[in-house]
Amino acid sequence: MNPTPALAAAGLYAALASFIFIQFAGAAGKLRRAHKVWIGDAGVPQLIRVLRGTANATENIPVFLVMLVAAALLGAPAAAIHVLGLPFVVFRAIHAWHFIQEDAPGWQRALGYGIPLLCTVLLALGLVGHALWTMFF
Repeated sequence: MNPTPALAAAGLYAALASFIFIQFAGAAGKLRRAHKVWIGDAGVPQLIRVLRGTANATENIPVFLVMLVAAALLGAPAAAIHVLGLPFVVFRAIHAWHFIQEDAPGWQRALGYGIPLLCTVLLALGLVGHALWTMFF
C-alpha cells in the first residue's frame, strides 16, 4: 500500500504525539526514583501533577488522532491534516511541559489546552459535515 500524503501526515502527528507520552513517562519515572514511589503518587505534589498531565493527554490525544486518520482516509487534503495536526501537537507539548514543571505560567496550560481543543472541535465538525454531505447529497 502506498499511503497518501494526508495519511502520511496523520502518521507523522501520531508519532510526534507519542513523544509527549514519552516526555511524561520520563518525568514520572524520574520523580518515582527520587521519591521512592513505585505505585500511585504517595502524595508527592509534583508526581500528582505529572500523573494528572499524563491522564489529561491520555483523555484527549487519542480521540484527535483517530479523527485525524479518519479524515485522511476519507480524502482530506494533506494541507488540512497539517493545519490541524501541527498546532495540536505543538500546543499539547506545551501543555505537557506545563505539567512537568514544578511552577509554570498559566498561559502554557491555557493555550496548551485551548488550541488543541479548537483543533479537535474543527476536525469533529469537518467529519460531521463530511458524513452528512456524503449521506444526503
